[in-house]
Amino acid sequence: MSVRFFRGRALRAACALAGSALVLTACTSNEESNAPEVSKVEGISKVDSIASQLPEEIGNSGKLVIGVNVPYAPNEFKDSSGKIIGFDVDLMDAVTQVLGLTADYRESDFEKIIPSIEAGTYNVGMSSFTDNVEREKIADFVTYFNAGSQWAQPVGKPIDPENACGKRVAVQRTTVQDTDELPARSAKCVAEGKPEIVKVAYDEQSAAVTALVQGQVDGMSADSPVTAYAIKEANKNDKVLEPAGAMFDSAPYGWPVQKGSPLAPVLQQAVQHLIDNGQYQQIAENWGVQEGVIAKSVINGAQG
Repeated sequence: MSVRFFRGRALRAACALAGSALVLTACTSNEESNAPEVSKVEGISKVDSIASQLPEEIGNSGKLVIGVNVPYAPNEFKDSSGKIIGFDVDLMDAVTQVLGLTADYRESDFEKIIPSIEAGTYNVGMSSFTDNVEREKIADFVTYFNAGSQWAQPVGKPIDPENACGKRVAVQRTTVQDTDELPARSAKCVAEGKPEIVKVAYDEQSAAVTALVQGQVDGMSADSPVTAYAIKEANKNDKVLEPAGAMFDSAPYGWPVQKGSPLAPVLQQAVQHLIDNGQYQQIAENWGVQEGVIAKSVINGAQG
């Protein structure tokens, strides 16, 4: 199955999820009116040996200018006050603390972030970018997460992604799961003389989750952090959803910086510091995305 190279793996930004197992609101804007309360990781402090390696102009400015596009829960989206929150945000905030800087988030159209980095408008991009070979031709990427596709199922009602012929499966419209994954799986079923997979596509990711919770579909496929977050939010009051099978088609997320910029190794060291001391793991667990954590951050980790 082909991998698309927009934000993460989805062709559209996923909607923020809200509520409980019985109430999951559809999105109408890039703000989440009922955003989760997520604790900040304490005890993150400046590491002089890493911060001293910052490019002089960034160190002197006291801030890191970050281009971001929202929404894409749980990675970057807005709460009801308009504040940008999410896993990416908490991790970048932690990195800037290690570097003794303030994070200066600036909203942008997704497709304009890397050109703006090339032009020097932003120091770095933060919008669930898949690190791929084509992008590495124009920017360097500091990896911080692995994302793929992940199925979910109702608790006690298992579905096997490798044998889902005849099942009803929810997806968000125009994602890779909609355009590539399920059509390929369904075609395989038909070729084997089995019933096709009934793909049920929704405009918003939240509607796909609601359909799964309410038993209107047998399973759901989405980007792995989106699925993990949906399960975490749906299970707040009672355990109703769980993963179905393992994550597949994984690829690294990375933060883009100018090609050849000395900022890349500084960011990489800061991420690795947080990985090594366990604070990175805490941040991931706070957002329910720990299945995608990495043990080592690298510069340009694209899979060929």
